[in-house]
Amino acid sequence: MKQIPFNRPYLSGKEAANFDDLLRSNRFAGPGPFGIICEEKLGALLGNPAVLMTSSCTHALEMTALLSGIGPGDEVIMPSFTFVSMANAFVLRGAVPVFVDIRPGDMNIDPTAIEGAITSKTRALVVMHYAGMACEMDTILALSRKHELILIEDAAHCIGASYKGRPLGTFGDLATFSFHESKNIHCGEGGALVINRPEWLPLARQIREKGTNRPDFIRGEVAFYEWTGVGSSYLLGEPSTAFLAAQLDEVATVTQERKRIFDRYVALLSPLEKAGKLELPNPIVGSEHNGHIFFIKLEDGSSRNQLADFLANRSISAYFHYIPLHASLAGKAFCRFEGTDNFTTKESERLLRLPIYPGLGDADLKYISEAIEVFFQTVD
Repeated sequence: MKQIPFNRPYLSGKEAANFDDLLRSNRFAGPGPFGIICEEKLGALLGNPAVLMTSSCTHALEMTALLSGIGPGDEVIMPSFTFVSMANAFVLRGAVPVFVDIRPGDMNIDPTAIEGAITSKTRALVVMHYAGMACEMDTILALSRKHELILIEDAAHCIGASYKGRPLGTFGDLATFSFHESKNIHCGEGGALVINRPEWLPLARQIREKGTNRPDFIRGEVAFYEWTGVGSSYLLGEPSTAFLAAQLDEVATVTQERKRIFDRYVALLSPLEKAGKLELPNPIVGSEHNGHIFFIKLEDGSSRNQLADFLANRSISAYFHYIPLHASLAGKAFCRFEGTDNFTTKESERLLRLPIYPGLGDADLKYISEAIEVFFQTVD
């Protein structure tokens, strides 16, 4: 029986040539020529904000906390349905993540829940565009400006995605991207920090260089470099950027193919949704997703788990996603949930992600959808 994996990391076919150039250059530490190429290419895709490549999206998020001056006693509002790195970045600075509820259609932060969580201690608002589907950025931008909050976008899922024609990652003061191999475009492990406030760029460079002014030294602006503040080693090495430079040329192609697969799933599974068996993603108006994740929702967690096992027995890999952070041991110790958890827990327990990657053919999609149909026939 053919195995259908959950993900298959994309290869452009151009990575090897870049590695040949890298080996001839005999330069492997970052930032180097390939790192600069990646920053320029990603910047061009986003409309030319300042971009710094980082060793991971996790490290880019840690840089946002440092750049924002977040410290002990500060509060940062964010969704609980997110990856642990978002909360960790601020817990490491002594701040308190304050979780609010999500909306069920796209699993993104509920803008109507944000204002009630704002206190005199609130310094920042962090949003994640789940599955490359945009949050309601008009409302969120207005709220951040009204309350003078630093706005940070976790755009880990978002390369090639937009909101009302504007690339995700360009709305906040800061934004982060992931290039983990699970993402549409990748280099195994890697990330990027987008700085939409140009005055923060010099400090961002110093933070990325272990808290030193080495970037100024390299440009010949100082005679020697020294320790200037808090930082860490957040640089992405040249082997990773050589790989990523080839991938970044393929964003449009990869996005188109993943959206084709996403739309095909919708067409195949819509009859089951109409019959009340499952629910499909429901992006907000204005969201142009990138096909990063395709998920369905079942009646409850038990049904979700039964379907995952049923598909696994047919060699189809399908998985749940985040356990809400406020339900975790660390979440209970370091954070709090503000308001009512109407959807975060319930919707996360019902969600199941299906395979989606370039190369997943129509026959595979038909096989997956028919297996889901058979499952519902067996449980009726």
